[in-house]
Amino acid sequence: MHLATLARHALSRGTTPAATYALLARRTRKPLPSARAVCLALTIPLAETTRRLDDCYDVLLANPRPGSETDTGELLEALGVFDIPKSLTPTELAVVELFLVAIDAMGGIRAGHQHGLSRWFTTGNLTAAYLSLAAAHPLPRTGDPARYWPALVTAGELLTTTPNPDTRIKLALTHCRTRAAKGLFG
Repeated sequence: MHLATLARHALSRGTTPAATYALLARRTRKPLPSARAVCLALTIPLAETTRRLDDCYDVLLANPRPGSETDTGELLEALGVFDIPKSLTPTELAVVELFLVAIDAMGGIRAGHQHGLSRWFTTGNLTAAYLSLAAAHPLPRTGDPARYWPALVTAGELLTTTPNPDTRIKLALTHCRTRAAKGLFG
């Protein structure tokens, strides 16, 4: 049976992408084709699948340790290899552009925060991205609060125009408006 078909079957039964990878890799002893099959079963385009797997091949898939399939699957999932890309609306794209302005105005960002934001942009979880940026702040020496907070105010206003916006967005928007009005770093 084709690996992507096996992956689709496992996923349809509620198996996580990480566990599906582990199942296929354990069965075939072929980590790269197993990871590719999971991505394709999740309808991630082949070109994007190839790019994602190329990024982590040397570290995770080239020389697997026997019995490490579960750990490798969890790492692939944590890295976003199995994230399903969402097509964003023009409004959502405008929000992401405002987030990028805010990230630039931060004056520096931790790698983990950047990774999380990138995953949320890919999956379309703009609420999580907004709340994360609203809870952060520009760095005192290198940040620009005069750009950071207004970008988040505009992004928050756009996010509240969606049907049934998350109430946390409205609270975070109030916080950003206060910071923007005072020109505060934190």
